[in-house]
Amino acid sequence: MDSLVSTDWLAAHLGDPDLRVIDASYYLPEHQRDARAEYAADHIAGAAFMDLAGFADAASSLPSMVPSDADAAGRVSRLGIDSGSRVVVYDDSPLHSAARGWWLLRLFGVRDVAVLDGGFAKWRAEKRPIGYGFDLPEPGNFAPVSDRGRVRDLAAMTANLDHGREQVADARSPARFAGTEPESRPNTEAGHIPGSRNVHYATLFNADGTWKQGEALARAFTDQGIDLDKPLIATCGSGITAAALVFGAHLLGHEAALYDGSWAEWGATPSAPKATGPA
Repeated sequence: MDSLVSTDWLAAHLGDPDLRVIDASYYLPEHQRDARAEYAADHIAGAAFMDLAGFADAASSLPSMVPSDADAAGRVSRLGIDSGSRVVVYDDSPLHSAARGWWLLRLFGVRDVAVLDGGFAKWRAEKRPIGYGFDLPEPGNFAPVSDRGRVRDLAAMTANLDHGREQVADARSPARFAGTEPESRPNTEAGHIPGSRNVHYATLFNADGTWKQGEALARAFTDQGIDLDKPLIATCGSGITAAALVFGAHLLGHEAALYDGSWAEWGATPSAPKATGPA
């Protein structure tokens, strides 16, 4: 299974005994949408709901910190995922949050996981099979083997300011990156991590919501000064859209790390330096 699958592919394989389909839609408060309620209203037939808001470290004040292996084991198993499952993740979110679901599942050792190109909007427009209510799969038997080397924390990001061994790509909007748009989180300064580049996650997608590929996708990075042959860290506001940059780099044959504290942590840390203006 490729990392990006089409609606045609999924329709042909829907119902395969080893295939699990996961709705990883996620919204910010300003979207005024309820991911769980929208899943219950309609979703891809047989899909389970991955609560990204809850798939996080509950002990942290930050919104999207990676949970413990033990917590992840339970959450992944409740999605019906076994160690040998193939998984397709999709969303119906302007944040393209399926990439965050993909990243988390891979982080905890799900080896064969893909994103549905075009997401639920494309599936629904094509009048593919729809389910209603809550599909509760039989719990899987999943033992996580996490790869924390794919995650960066505040200390690593601070150290990177000095040694500069990793490029930093910020997925937020140009206005937030430049600091001309105030942050919605309290006690959070505007701006960006010094030396980072602004690769707005929306530039990775075509007008119809499908992923750009090949040279068009590569230009979303290179036009902003990112060299995909060098180490890369993705960041954003809270670790959600940064995953789209990680997935985009993956489609191009490169693996990036993710700073899951992102600007929610950096912008609220007084000692963390902030830059404003374009990159």
